[in-house]
Amino acid sequence: MNYLMIKQKIKNFIEEEDGIGTVEMILILVVLIGLVLIFKDQLTSLVNSIFKTINEQAKRV
Repeated sequence: MNYLMIKQKIKNFIEEEDGIGTVEMILILVVLIGLVLIFKDQLTSLVNSIFKTINEQAKRV
């Protein structure tokens, strides 16, 4: 009997199709925006470095 309950719970979990709620989506966006604001200088220098490398490599071709 316990086996049947576990099997049914696993089946319900697999068939569940609930999407991400609005609150969860907002929280994820707030965290991402916060990280971008905290690491803005590092991200800017990283992107500039990547584009500089791309431009230098493109000139070699």
